[in-house]
Amino acid sequence: MELRCEGCAGCCVDWRPLAPDAAGTDRTGNRPPLDDTYDLVPLTRDEVAAFLDDGLADVLVPRLFEPADADESVRIDGVAVAAAGDRPVFAVGLRKPPKPVAPIGTDRHRWLDACVFLDPTTLQCRLHDDERYPRTCATYPAHSLELNAETECERVEAAGGGDRLLDETVPEDTPPLPFGPRAAGATVFAYPDPADLDGVISRLRADALTADDRARFVGAAIGSSPGSLSVARDRMAEARERARDADSWAGQAIRAWTDRAATDGDAVALDDAARERLVRELEDDAGAPGTPGWE
Repeated sequence: MELRCEGCAGCCVDWRPLAPDAAGTDRTGNRPPLDDTYDLVPLTRDEVAAFLDDGLADVLVPRLFEPADADESVRIDGVAVAAAGDRPVFAVGLRKPPKPVAPIGTDRHRWLDACVFLDPTTLQCRLHDDERYPRTCATYPAHSLELNAETECERVEAAGGGDRLLDETVPEDTPPLPFGPRAAGATVFAYPDPADLDGVISRLRADALTADDRARFVGAAIGSSPGSLSVARDRMAEARERARDADSWAGQAIRAWTDRAATDGDAVALDDAARERLVRELEDDAGAPGTPGWE
């Protein structure tokens, strides 16, 4: 598998406002997500734990799903949610705040939702050379190719973004699918107390989750064990408290970008120098790691 990622970031940015007909959607399949985050990166339990240990739990966000026809479900805020028994199932991913970016070869910077770890200036990942770099990102688009599903690389190509998927051979060491048979307790979790989630689904659908909302799900993921949807209450409570108290450079940047952003897809009303200064102020100077600096 060989990709040309320079100047792209198509898998890290919600570029639907740029090319609605070319960009894909997460709202397909038999269990559509309840949120509208584009290309959410599902994390493993160990990855969630690593972000928590590093004080970065404020970059994490849950994803819950509509039930498929044969699924069990539970109603929260009047919404049917896919469940295991009466416990809603969920994944945990990385938040995507609005950032001033010009992805897939576009010339004009716009406010688009982008991964919290994407440097808006270089369009490179701040975790790429880090042990926290998510497995899903490191192996993309291997799973899509395995499933004969259209990749983001191919969508970018169709939108005029140049040659991106240069070799589609799936590596032999590709890890299991994140939502496959061994996902329980590893990338798919079950929240044990659905009665505690009143208001949460409404806030999730409105992109208005609170720090406590997000911390609840981080706690439940940490309390899980691979191969099981059961949750250890003591681990869950301790992790929830730590997650709620997280206040990292990345969480602060999310708030700052959100406060400054215009409407999704709008042009950025800053010249290049001012925009780059703002990136340095909100991210680099606040403690963000650098990017690989590929040419």
